[in-house]
Amino acid sequence: MKILIVDDEPAIADTLAYALSAEGYATDRCGLGREAVARALSEECALIILDVGLPDMSGFDVCRELRRQSEVPILFLTARAEEVDRIVGLELGADDYVAKPFSPRELVSRVRAILRRVQRAEDGKQRTEGGQSLAASSFQVDREGLRIACQGQWLALTRYEYLLLACLLEHPGRVYSRAVLMDKVWSDAEETEDRTVDTHIKTLRAKLRAALPERDPIVTHRGLGYSINP
Repeated sequence: MKILIVDDEPAIADTLAYALSAEGYATDRCGLGREAVARALSEECALIILDVGLPDMSGFDVCRELRRQSEVPILFLTARAEEVDRIVGLELGADDYVAKPFSPRELVSRVRAILRRVQRAEDGKQRTEGGQSLAASSFQVDREGLRIACQGQWLALTRYEYLLLACLLEHPGRVYSRAVLMDKVWSDAEETEDRTVDTHIKTLRAKLRAALPERDPIVTHRGLGYSINP
């Protein structure tokens, strides 16, 4: 597994590379945001350790660009330890957030935990995915017909309700931040707000309640976003 280290401080990058290599991970590094985006999209990497304070662009902007095209796990490493910065990073789709100064052993442990979660999600998807039916056993997605069935009943969904539910069903159990959902579902909309996601989640829940009266498959993660539990 190759891990891309994005940090413009050579001493920190060296420390990270040494700690990760000692645990059997291959590493690569760069010090600019634009280079990180290009390399992450063109090269195979299992995870990105991303500094927020890069010389050419914010690490938050790097994360935002990557999330439009990639689901590669991202761990923020930054001197900005305020709660609002952690929330912003996680809302943008990062998987974890470590503040400087940091313990190399703790950071490697967090990397290992992220990669385990990703592997479990991929294994679960491969075991249960077949044809147009996704991992969520209660649902069936017809991508050509742009419709979704729940418990064998086709749901009466608007365009954005369909796109939102289909997005959540791609990776059951994964937490999607509002920012990621906005990018994936409302990328072509001219004027939208974060509350748009909450509003559509509410209408989706109402429509799913008729087919699944005994439970709510959409899970709210306060301060983080939404996931679907099949």
